[in-house]
Amino acid sequence: MTVEEAIFRSADMTYVQLYIPLELSREVVCLLGNLGNVMFRDLNADLSAFQRGYVSQLRKFDDMERLSANMERIAQKYSRETWKYTVHSDVDNSTQHPSLSMLLATMQTHSVDTVSDITSEIVEFEARVRQLDDSLKNLHSRLNQLIEHRQTAYESHRYFEVNPGLAGRVAADTRGSRLSGDDFLFDDDVISETLSDAFSFDDAGANNENNNPANARRPELTSADLEEGFRHQTTIVGSIERTKVEILNRILFRILRGNLFFHNIPIREPLLVGEEPVDKDCFIVFTHGEVLLKKVRKVVESLNGKIFPSSEGSSTIQSLNAQITDLQQICQTTEQTLYTELLIVTDQLPMWKAVVRREKLIYATLNLFREESQGLVAEGWIPSTELVAVSTSLKDHSESIGSENTAVVSVIITNRKPPTYHRTNKFTQSFQAIVDAYGVATYKEVNPGLATIVTFPFMFAIMFGDTGHGTLLFMIGLYLVLNERDFSRTKNGEIFDMAFSGRYVILLMGLFSIYTGLLYNDIFSLSMTFFKSGWKWPSDFKIGDAIEATKTGTYPFGIDFAWHGTENNLIFTNSYKMKLSVLMGFIHMTYSLLFSLVNYRFFHSKVDIIGNFIPGFIFMQSIFGYLTWAIIYKWSKDWVKDEKVAPGLLNMLINMFLAPGVVDEPLFRGQGFVQVVFLLAALVCVPWLLLYKPLALRAQNKRALSQGYQSVDEQAVTESILEHQENAGDGVVVTDYHGEHSSGFDFGDVVIHQVIHTIEFCLNSISHTASYLRLWALSLAHAQLSSVLWSMTIANAFSSDKPGSPLAVAKVVLLFGMWFVLTVCILVMMEGTSAMLHSLRLHWVEAMSKFFEGEGYPYEPFTFKHLDQLET
Repeated sequence: MTVEEAIFRSADMTYVQLYIPLELSREVVCLLGNLGNVMFRDLNADLSAFQRGYVSQLRKFDDMERLSANMERIAQKYSRETWKYTVHSDVDNSTQHPSLSMLLATMQTHSVDTVSDITSEIVEFEARVRQLDDSLKNLHSRLNQLIEHRQTAYESHRYFEVNPGLAGRVAADTRGSRLSGDDFLFDDDVISETLSDAFSFDDAGANNENNNPANARRPELTSADLEEGFRHQTTIVGSIERTKVEILNRILFRILRGNLFFHNIPIREPLLVGEEPVDKDCFIVFTHGEVLLKKVRKVVESLNGKIFPSSEGSSTIQSLNAQITDLQQICQTTEQTLYTELLIVTDQLPMWKAVVRREKLIYATLNLFREESQGLVAEGWIPSTELVAVSTSLKDHSESIGSENTAVVSVIITNRKPPTYHRTNKFTQSFQAIVDAYGVATYKEVNPGLATIVTFPFMFAIMFGDTGHGTLLFMIGLYLVLNERDFSRTKNGEIFDMAFSGRYVILLMGLFSIYTGLLYNDIFSLSMTFFKSGWKWPSDFKIGDAIEATKTGTYPFGIDFAWHGTENNLIFTNSYKMKLSVLMGFIHMTYSLLFSLVNYRFFHSKVDIIGNFIPGFIFMQSIFGYLTWAIIYKWSKDWVKDEKVAPGLLNMLINMFLAPGVVDEPLFRGQGFVQVVFLLAALVCVPWLLLYKPLALRAQNKRALSQGYQSVDEQAVTESILEHQENAGDGVVVTDYHGEHSSGFDFGDVVIHQVIHTIEFCLNSISHTASYLRLWALSLAHAQLSSVLWSMTIANAFSSDKPGSPLAVAKVVLLFGMWFVLTVCILVMMEGTSAMLHSLRLHWVEAMSKFFEGEGYPYEPFTFKHLDQLET
């Protein structure tokens, strides 16, 4: 079956009702999702999300999605780490795994049991992966702590070996006299005054003079006794971040009143805090008394430092080495086990995610259906050409599973407004997106997207007319088109994807710009001499003389290159492009206005044809059609041969309204009378636009009331339903009629609407015609900017007295690079963007306002094709 393109008008839509048995509900919805051609309507709009029938299933698959995301996060974490067994497959790499839509296209319809098995696999694998990840995290934490303990023990032991007898001397000093604060160069102001409140100083033994260790009488101790006892009973060894060493030193001095010896040793290798390496120092604190030791421990713990047991030297280090070796082997085994699990996870994760997202979409769609006693009732829109395919697929599915029950499809004739569906391909899609960005076309009205394929790039090219710049733009578009398969498989950023989606628009914009550049005879602000000039310059003249060319013929195509560089070039091109923009505007708006006639004829609206189109068309043609004809007539007449001065058209149009019938500089014979006729025709069209449609609708409404209808709309709908019932075949069952009923005819609303339409149309006919002068303004600005850029950059490269010298060559290369970069960045990208936006404005406002209603809503069928674009 040949499928219509549906680009000039939206595709025919049919409102259907499906009765689905409960035992087949999920399988039928899955089948419809694979077909992707039914747009379901929410029949439970009065219920909240928590009152619907399939909330529990949605919550279940939300949990499955959370578990899948957790496994994906763990796999990504270990794929970035540099441990021995690296996970080389990245779950986010779209080049290694097919997209979810491609996966679902190859997957058969899973049964409920199969989906249950998949969810069980997700739960089982997630629990194992999470447990292994937590175990490995704890093992690494313990390993880091042992490594930190070993390095601290090594540094402290090495320090005691380098400084033998230090503990004894410190013990004697601290026991014999109290250290003075003057011996420490610390700034007490940097320490917070509230620091002492965090620790208890109310120790009687520390504050009582009789109990002070510095004043107590003690027996004489030998150096060996002090060394042994002080190292193991009054020494604290630990590690702390290097940035907190000075803070720890100051706080301990304030708290212990100077009764300590503090020393720190930098640890050469960074230690891990969590997953980040941090520089740490080993510290050794000598003090005396259990009370002071407790205070030191509290301060160290408050600064997130670690305290390790006093070491016995090399024996402790050997013990730590043995523990570290055993723990590393355990970590290696755990890593290998986790790696094996992650290999399976990364292989199955795309399929798991596809199934979970699909099931969520299925049950979210089932929540839109109305529950009956034995089944579900669904309603929605489907393209008329695909109705048979849906019905056949449902029957084949019931036969394949051997079920006696099957889903029943019924067609409902309704006055609901159908969605708008334009079938597009990769070429027309980007042009349709330009129209849809402004508004979705009303069902069955003429689609502006078809004409936009030609008019949008052509309007752009009029403003961007340069063969050189157009060639650059065409090459960019051609590169994107030729490599569209590669680019479509990868994600390259939002800006690039935007340009890639409009690759065919860029291609046509460049192609049309090449054509208009040939018409303007302009390539990078220079002229092209393809043909012989139609002007001849005098052969004898002196430098500084004013010379004038003599016309010898007509240039075959475009503007004669002889105009380039002349003093009156700007005057000529200004007049040429300004009149050309008026002509293009008139043509663009006229064919747009003719689209309204096509719409009125399709909807059989004689009132709009007589009351809107005919007076509007006469109004435009009597003023701006006459101006367009005058421009063409003035171009076609040889005023030099007739020895007459060409009249100014702007003054002619102004005097046509200010002084009807008076012509100062006649353009043709009988001009005054013709202008009076056109002016009277335009004036007659204003009340015609204002009054005919409201009066005609009121008369039709009175006639409908006399026939027993409430309004004209109800009469039209009833006649349409009767016609469908008479023409319905065997496959069409009229089961119901429901929809939005008309509120009745309101003459006041119709009058107000028509007054607004009349004012807008009359004023917009003038303002929109003037708006097309932007074609002239931007074309002139682009040409002048290109000329200035050429003269200020690369033109200076050819003014060297020694063109073959190395300096001249380097100058040419440098200025060419500067000119090319500025050309691409300013003239192609910035000016191209500006011209594109102005072309959008001319289509959205000036052209589409003549016929486009844009009151439709898009056709968004239930499908599995775009699951990879859903948020997880």
